[in-house]
Amino acid sequence: MTEISNNQMAFIDGSRLITEACVQAGAQAFVGYPITPANLLYSYANQRYPVMMAAPDEITTLQWMTGYASLGKLPVTATAFPGYALMIESINMAMMMELPMVIILVQRLGPATGTATAGAQGDIAVVHGTVSGGFQLPTFCISNLNDCWELSAKAVETAISLRTPVVLLTSKEMVMTQMSFDMSTLTEIKPKAWKYSDKSGDYKSYDVDESLVPEFLPVSQNRHQVRFTASTHNKAGILQNTTPEALDNSRRLKTKLDLHAQEFLYYEYDQQQEAETIVLSFDITAQAAREAVLRLRNEGTKVSLLVAKTLFPIPERYYEILNGYKKVVIAEENNDGQYRRFLFGNQPHAHIKGVNVMGRMIQPEEIMKEVQHNG
Repeated sequence: MTEISNNQMAFIDGSRLITEACVQAGAQAFVGYPITPANLLYSYANQRYPVMMAAPDEITTLQWMTGYASLGKLPVTATAFPGYALMIESINMAMMMELPMVIILVQRLGPATGTATAGAQGDIAVVHGTVSGGFQLPTFCISNLNDCWELSAKAVETAISLRTPVVLLTSKEMVMTQMSFDMSTLTEIKPKAWKYSDKSGDYKSYDVDESLVPEFLPVSQNRHQVRFTASTHNKAGILQNTTPEALDNSRRLKTKLDLHAQEFLYYEYDQQQEAETIVLSFDITAQAAREAVLRLRNEGTKVSLLVAKTLFPIPERYYEILNGYKKVVIAEENNDGQYRRFLFGNQPHAHIKGVNVMGRMIQPEEIMKEVQHNG
């Protein structure tokens, strides 16, 4: 695959844009095991990344990725739910070690192996619960082809900046469907540089300044001993069980993300004055939501739109927006409104409504009907 030119119209799929954006943002290796519907990402990786490793399975994939990250090389993989399930233990390991990487999760219909060729938005709960102990992974969700470009770059940047695994959530229709796209809308991407420690004295692998992000040193350098530790550890990376220093170091993993939350907050808020109803959506369903809002406005119904692009940790900004409306309609392609439940609990207030389907895409008319429903 040659680098994408930005001066022409193209008939393109999201996988190609995601691949190119990751490479331009500084991703240096792709490690993966092929799985539908993420196969195009695997195929393009073989043509574009400086290094492409075909792993024998998904567990090995994440183990190899931690190896690349320990060398200061940002690794990327792409998978679907069955593969992600096998990766979870190693993702926890990478988070505890504070090794940056990007995991692209292409959603498909579940449970279990489900239907590999049918899209869905049913992996919200497993992404939210990936890390034991209630910790969160920065999770971005693509809503259109421009996001394939911009959010992919932001995922790489966030992983390197905060030394953390990042999940880039998408779905079958977004990465496999060929669509007309104006390449001139693509923004310039600059590679994200790693923050290497330049200390000449004592180096502790998990010592931090006010940023709460440890300075990085690759295991390949010879100036200092580097420890990457998956068990509960102190600032030196030495296993310490439940000592105060070790527990504080683990708590820092959450505090670090809280401190930098505004740096990886991405959303689209289309506010209409005097609207009392807002539609919230994400992923491919955001396309239906955009059309529904446009048609409702053309018919004289005042309605606003919020497209969530940072899903987790749940941004406080979303509550600030949603609390300003008398009715909130959340459209997502899963059985029980997973993101709605994470936002508002299992018994949300009566003004919180959901539009949910399973096994097919949500239609704009279904969102319009719920907006206009008075019950």
